[in-house]
Amino acid sequence: MALTGRTALLAAIGSLPVGILAPSWTGMLAVNAPLTLAILCDYAMAAPVRKLQFTRSGDTTVRLGDAAEVRLTVTNPSRRRLRAQLRDAWAPSAAQNPTRQKLTVPAGERRRITTALRPTRRGDRRAERVTVRSFGPLGLAARQGNHEVPWAVRVLPPFTSRKHLPSRLARLRELDGRTSVLTRGEGTEFDSLREYVPGDDTRSIDWRATARQTTVAVRTWRPERDRHILIVLDTGRTSAGRVGDVPRLDAAMDAALLLTALASRAGDRVDLLAYDRRLRAQVQGRSANDVLPAVVDALAPLEPELVETDARGLAATALARAPRRSLIVLLTGLDAAPVEEGLLPVLPQLTQRHTVLVASLSDPHVARMAGTRGTIEGVYEAAAATQTQSQRLRTAEQLQRHGVTVVDATPDALAPALADAYLALKAAGKL
Repeated sequence: MALTGRTALLAAIGSLPVGILAPSWTGMLAVNAPLTLAILCDYAMAAPVRKLQFTRSGDTTVRLGDAAEVRLTVTNPSRRRLRAQLRDAWAPSAAQNPTRQKLTVPAGERRRITTALRPTRRGDRRAERVTVRSFGPLGLAARQGNHEVPWAVRVLPPFTSRKHLPSRLARLRELDGRTSVLTRGEGTEFDSLREYVPGDDTRSIDWRATARQTTVAVRTWRPERDRHILIVLDTGRTSAGRVGDVPRLDAAMDAALLLTALASRAGDRVDLLAYDRRLRAQVQGRSANDVLPAVVDALAPLEPELVETDARGLAATALARAPRRSLIVLLTGLDAAPVEEGLLPVLPQLTQRHTVLVASLSDPHVARMAGTRGTIEGVYEAAAATQTQSQRLRTAEQLQRHGVTVVDATPDALAPALADAYLALKAAGKL
């Protein structure tokens, strides 16, 4: 029995046998006997908590930063009116509002309450339990109990880079030949013949067609469709760091989502895997309409693992999922030690059969430090930042010597820079 105010002490006293009370307490009990009786009666008239029935409905998914609503229906099958305070407990990161609600349910009826959630983290946010405190008519005593009413809301990545999609799709339409811009490359499809103009690549001249007419004819080309894009997310310890307010892994996810949306619109097939020492998530074999929702859902519960990434295992897993020539996009760090000791030794296995693009997140604070002057501390900061930048540049050059395209950009610029690199490879016929 849950009691309110000072009545808890009085009820405790009133519940003791008279024979064990001191004479002074016996007199007090006699004075407070009516109050004790009122408390006991109030408790007896409170609606039972164990018999209550609960059902849930509402949102099951929400983007990070948006609000979701979960409804809880309370059914009172008893013969007493339920006057209650209810707490629908969720994990703190669900950021529920309100945390407690008052509720009145007549006998044999049901009522519905709504809880608003605005989660602060990705992943599955689950309801913990429903706690009900049922008061009697006088509000002097209450029954209390807990009920497990399961429900989960999956918090999806926010996909903030989708604002860059329209401009990249416009560029894609140009590459597709919907405007006058057509390209030439070894990985492109034949489109049509036209008359040669100065500046055209002589390798595109069609000599047989030229022999049949009085002018020199050249072939025009359009980028091939149905190319295979494999996006690989490194979820090892380096992805756990933060750049400003953005976790490295979240920035990589945002870039992966923009590339998935763009490549699927281009008619290419997109697969995804997340790996550190084992496979954490994968999306494979989805259609163009289904791949983006599948990738969003797969990325939602993904968290960094504080382990060193197994580069050999990552390469073997990527090769197993890319049986024919593909574009492998590896979202990882450009720290010298992990790249030189882990990625570089296995890189020939990937570049021998595939086009490889490495995308990494750079810290804008390092660039600001490099320009610091005026104090001794500022000079030391500038020296440390310059050394860091030089190491990243050397690491990128090592990758480029192996034929890898490198994208190194800040959190705000990583997603559009990766999309631009994909379009450049497509325009050059390297996919």
